[in-house]
Amino acid sequence: MTHFEEELKHLKQEVNIMFALVRTQIAKAKDALVRLDKDLAREIIQTEKRVNAQELNIDRDCENYFALYNPVAVDLRYLLAILKINNNLERTGDIAEGIAKFLIQTQQSFDQELLTSSQLLKMFDECVSMMYEIEDAFENEDTIKARSIFKQDEVLDRINLEANKNIEAYIRLHPDNIEQALYVLSTIRKLERVGDQAKNIAEEVIFYLEAKVLKHTKKV
Repeated sequence: MTHFEEELKHLKQEVNIMFALVRTQIAKAKDALVRLDKDLAREIIQTEKRVNAQELNIDRDCENYFALYNPVAVDLRYLLAILKINNNLERTGDIAEGIAKFLIQTQQSFDQELLTSSQLLKMFDECVSMMYEIEDAFENEDTIKARSIFKQDEVLDRINLEANKNIEAYIRLHPDNIEQALYVLSTIRKLERVGDQAKNIAEEVIFYLEAKVLKHTKKV
């Protein structure tokens, strides 16, 4: 193994750490919301500093590799993909932090009927699953698994599309709980963007491995 190959292996390990950090942030956000665990919410906010630091480390490493090794072909695509994957992961971490920040302010545990009828918990579970799947696709260079992310995202899109109707129905029955209902709607919108970030990562995995650019094209 050449020195450059060793450096790329190290970089992949750093990206895997970033994946694990962000995936855990989303899972903890769900737990904090279900239990209204403000200490866990504060932990999420604190951990976001690690996510941001890891993003900077990966960006810096990529910049150094560009400067020192002048990569071409697949190595160039790999580094370009990692830069974009890194950015999408950091944005996903931001979403988890945003959810946690609201939880610090709320005073009342969430109504189980609201969580069920809105399908918010299902949405959280799908997001965590997508993060696992896309990390595995990246780790094992599996474009078939990367493409499966597009279908998974359709579940999030459907819940998001039905959210207005579901939340409106809940508010009609529980007009005294409008604030919670609107927060759940906002969280659904945030989680829909987690799906978008996962799709972006899938596109970068395919770009790196197949030299195909899927942006602004029909997913296949």
